[in-house]
Amino acid sequence: MTSNHHLDFLRVTEAAALCAARFVGKGDRDGADQAACDGMRRTLNELSMCGTIVIGEGERDEAPMLFIGEQLGNGDGPKIQIAVDPLEGTNLCANGTPNAIAVLAAAIEGEGTLMHAPDCYMDKLVVGEECRGIVDITLPPRVNVRLMSKAMGKEVDELIIGVLDRPRHEQLIREIREAGARVHLVSDGDLSVAVAALDPDSDVDALMGIGGAPEGVITAAATLCCKGEMQARLVFTKGEQRERAEKMVGGDLERVFTTEDLASGNVMFSATGITSGDLLKGVRYRRGFALTESLIMRSATGTIRRIETTHQDAGKYAY
Repeated sequence: MTSNHHLDFLRVTEAAALCAARFVGKGDRDGADQAACDGMRRTLNELSMCGTIVIGEGERDEAPMLFIGEQLGNGDGPKIQIAVDPLEGTNLCANGTPNAIAVLAAAIEGEGTLMHAPDCYMDKLVVGEECRGIVDITLPPRVNVRLMSKAMGKEVDELIIGVLDRPRHEQLIREIREAGARVHLVSDGDLSVAVAALDPDSDVDALMGIGGAPEGVITAAATLCCKGEMQARLVFTKGEQRERAEKMVGGDLERVFTTEDLASGNVMFSATGITSGDLLKGVRYRRGFALTESLIMRSATGTIRRIETTHQDAGKYAY
């Protein structure tokens, strides 16, 4: 992944964030999602590449924009696999609540890979570098909490674990609290909290629980860049999901997937905040311009950059 592509993909998530930001707090989740898709797609098509969406908004019949298999770019450049979530947290954006982001992961074919994740759920455990090789998703949460406490040099009651606020997580939340750790409940979208868990300066120490599998692959790309660790297991709620996974993934579907199973080699990650949250500041409007904050990472170089950009012509993103 060249440095040019590195910054090009930053422009892509910035465009999606600026387009979606016009809808923050307006209650129009579909309009926000469409605006983010439009902004991301238009910018991707300006890039010198032969891009293919491997994780997108759905199949062609279900997603008029950024569907799986869609070809993007001007056709002049490397073949690149792209995993996108133009608006992670549609409800968050519509309601004006924290943690809505625009996010993308990419890998040049032959240099890196992104797993073609089926549209199902995924049980996830994400930790930073200090806990790599320490935790085990097959162990009870209380055990992992104690292992993390020792590895990080923190008391158990100083740990904060991010968990999606869902009925399916009642037992998980109870076990974490009984172990003595604190729980940071997330109303929607676990991706931004998972990436925050990779940052030693954030307030989140780990992510646990079940969320979307496609988002899990994008999370794995960030985890690889940060030298953290992600462990995951596929969770199926419908028979057709398992059948689809057998065709897409292969092997033992009950196995624990590691970071490298989900994302490996030369990969890139870019995220731009839409509403301020655990990971990034959201889009902020000033007189005549807008500010964005983004996080861009490359696994090949180990670089992690937090960038604030001033957009002098923010009006052009009102698609």
